[in-house]
Amino acid sequence: MSYAKKDEDADHSGFKLDRTSVFQDARLFNSSPISPRRCRTLLTKLAVLLFTGEKFPTNEATTLFFGISKLFQNKDPSLRQMVYLILKELAHTAEDVIMSTSIIMKDMTVGSEIIYKANSIRALCRIIDATTVQGIERLIKTAIVDKSPAVSSAALVSSYHLLPIARDVVRRWQSETQEAASSSKSGGGFLSFSTGSQHSLAAANTNYMNQYHAIGLLYQMRSHDRMALVKMVQQYGAAGAVKSPAGVMMLVRLAARLAEEDPSLRKPMMQMLDTWLRHKSEMVNFEAAKAICNVPDVTDAEAAQAIHVLQSFLTSPRAVTKFAAIRILHAFASFKPQAVNSANPDIEALISNSNRSIATFAITTLLKTGNEASVDRLMKQIAGFMAEITDEFKITIVEAIRTLCMKFPSKQAGMLTFLSGILRDEGGYEFKRAVVESMFDLIKFVPGSKEETLSHLCEFIEDCEFTKLAVRILHLIGVEGPKTPQPTKYIRYIYNRVVLENALVRAAAVTALAKFGVGQKDPEVKKSVKVLLTRCLDDTDDEVRDRAALNLRLMEEEDDIAERFVKNDSMFSLSTFEHKLVMYVTSDDKSVFSKAFDVSSVPVVSHEQALAEERTKKLTTATPTLKAPSTGPTKPKANGAAEGPSAAAAAQKYTEIFSRIPELAAYGPVLKSSSVVELTESETEYVVSAVKHIFKEHVVIQYDIKNTLDQTVIENVTMLAAPSEDEEPTLEEEFIIPATALKTNEPGLVYVAFKKLGGEHSFPTTTFGNVLKFTSKEIDPTTGEAEEAGYDDEYEVENLELTGADFVSPAFAGSFDHIWEGTGANGEEASETLQLANVKSLADATEQLAQTMSLQPLEGTDVVLSNTTHTLKLYGKSVTGGRVAALVKMVFSAKSGVTVKVSVRTDEAGLSGAIASVLS
Repeated sequence: MSYAKKDEDADHSGFKLDRTSVFQDARLFNSSPISPRRCRTLLTKLAVLLFTGEKFPTNEATTLFFGISKLFQNKDPSLRQMVYLILKELAHTAEDVIMSTSIIMKDMTVGSEIIYKANSIRALCRIIDATTVQGIERLIKTAIVDKSPAVSSAALVSSYHLLPIARDVVRRWQSETQEAASSSKSGGGFLSFSTGSQHSLAAANTNYMNQYHAIGLLYQMRSHDRMALVKMVQQYGAAGAVKSPAGVMMLVRLAARLAEEDPSLRKPMMQMLDTWLRHKSEMVNFEAAKAICNVPDVTDAEAAQAIHVLQSFLTSPRAVTKFAAIRILHAFASFKPQAVNSANPDIEALISNSNRSIATFAITTLLKTGNEASVDRLMKQIAGFMAEITDEFKITIVEAIRTLCMKFPSKQAGMLTFLSGILRDEGGYEFKRAVVESMFDLIKFVPGSKEETLSHLCEFIEDCEFTKLAVRILHLIGVEGPKTPQPTKYIRYIYNRVVLENALVRAAAVTALAKFGVGQKDPEVKKSVKVLLTRCLDDTDDEVRDRAALNLRLMEEEDDIAERFVKNDSMFSLSTFEHKLVMYVTSDDKSVFSKAFDVSSVPVVSHEQALAEERTKKLTTATPTLKAPSTGPTKPKANGAAEGPSAAAAAQKYTEIFSRIPELAAYGPVLKSSSVVELTESETEYVVSAVKHIFKEHVVIQYDIKNTLDQTVIENVTMLAAPSEDEEPTLEEEFIIPATALKTNEPGLVYVAFKKLGGEHSFPTTTFGNVLKFTSKEIDPTTGEAEEAGYDDEYEVENLELTGADFVSPAFAGSFDHIWEGTGANGEEASETLQLANVKSLADATEQLAQTMSLQPLEGTDVVLSNTTHTLKLYGKSVTGGRVAALVKMVFSAKSGVTVKVSVRTDEAGLSGAIASVLS
């Protein structure tokens, strides 16, 4: 008989089990004497059924449970283990399982063999309920501090499972859990048994796993007490306090979370993370380095030691160590490329590594951290091994190149040559999609590459095997082709798809073709498009014929009507659209479904705003790292770009809300709403925040107020918002909408409306002094009602500034120089020079300036390539549609910080000075 492995002979009939037949065989458990071997076989079949999702009815599960319980009479250790394993699984379904506790508890008593004791603890904690936990409390507490690490771990993990049903009881075991966390008992991950009557645990390695379990349980016990967690981290984080690397890793993660959630704890927690970088265990070093790199707003100085440790791992002889280090650096370089520059020499050495996974990450990391001069050299090295790696790694490289295209627009020619070359290579759909997406981004964000990129895409669809890609490319050609100097050269490529492709591609080609005819000023081109569309009326597919007929009809209409249907650039805010759809389909109120989903409630954003958001996402989102568990820190909002579509969505949301308030509905749609501005600390008795809403001729301030005082209600709540009167008044108060009454922890809204004295094209800036006025009444504890008598009171909160940035939103444009010259010729200009003494680097200054001015960085200037000088180009649009361009020149000095000269040009009078003064 041959035992050689043969795939064609693979027979899994032993695992094709029938629940009924296995249940009938369970009569074996009642036989006498007990046969351990036959019972183990039957228990294994039960395990297969249970672990593959088979459910036993309650009556069958109960019969099985008590039948298996009879096997405790036999002392065979392997059989006993299987008994405990199956009893745990059946305990959730069977009835009256509590009756078996006395049998199981016999194995928990002093003198029982270790293997029995650990298994009995695990099984018992699955069987008991909340009312009987106290009955085994003494046994569990004793087991937690047992000298055997296996028993201690079993008790700790079982306590973890008891927390949801008996939290108060389990929390009384803190002293025993602390003792287990401090103990130095070592244990292994494998159990071995002798053939005699004595059975022992053999440690496969010294890992102190019970310490890890104890720290995890302590965290659950103290999860609602932040100071207790801090003490726990400090106590067990001391050198030598915890010998388990897994336990220290849990402390690392907890310290990182505390640093992220509480700013006051950031410094001590970061110091502890820095200490763990020098731990003797590599896994702790990696976890600490990753935690530091993932801390939001981490500075270059804070990350320096972590980068140094990871850099030292790059020269390790072990491939897995190098891979782990380069992957963390790769993710961090997406957000802080300048911080990783110091590791570039060691990263470059990995490009020629025989492990292509490591080489790929090395290349893509260098693409993120390298400067413009190194791009060409790196591209040549990439081309050398693209044919040797899998599609998954190719996608990683293509994504890095896509980001590079937007960072260094001047290098677009070489990158386009590379992308077009690999587009012709063999590859699957995901790889080809990544390349096509990168070429799309070149067209959108690097206008100089548009014609050449379109030509490459036209050639690609001539022999494209993927329908989805062909449809997307045809759509893009239809959008961008008519804007080129010679649009007619693309018509042939499109019509070829109508003749040669399947119905889906033909339909997309018809729509793309129509875009060349709508609004076309050249009568010959329009006539040619009509002829081609007319031929499509004979197509065999309904969709193709319908699209052709519709577009022919639209071409006969006025251009503005046709363009609204065919060339409409506006689009729904997809994130808001998705959220509203999810809320609609998951609503608990069934009456919601009596009406169709209201698409008009979804905000519409302009093409420029959508591009601004898309570019920001692609520059700040980490490149896919082969399903890595984390892609890096949550990067702070680096510029105003992300505010574009979100601001439009917010304005749409507030417009919908204000339409139900008659006084505000008369003002028309909201042009822009600011983010929330906190005017008090969160711990004060009255918590106040504000949102500024800009209308055509009005400014409305929305005050969100919460009363945190116990047994108190405040009534007739108003806000006295007084604009500063240093200069001539620009705003005039029209009315206040007060909040009627606010009970304890109950939020309320107060609206204060102002009229712009300068009209709709004015951009008033001022500082509002804010005083909260109300009548305070105590609540009668017996009746729960407010007392009739009260007293008037007032509460002063922080001032609120209305600045030029409140009147502009980020927008994307292809050529900053063209806009700068255009606004300079017809608009006005304002300049401001200032010192940013508290800013530590040009990169930080770039982030702050773009966000403060609410403008979009263009041409990759949000990436700082020098440590001493930088020029930032910003663009946006005013609430009335005018262009806003800003040129910011920065110089950094270690002594004086960052010196900034800001020049702002606008189409509208008064706005440039208002924006420039935002920084002063």
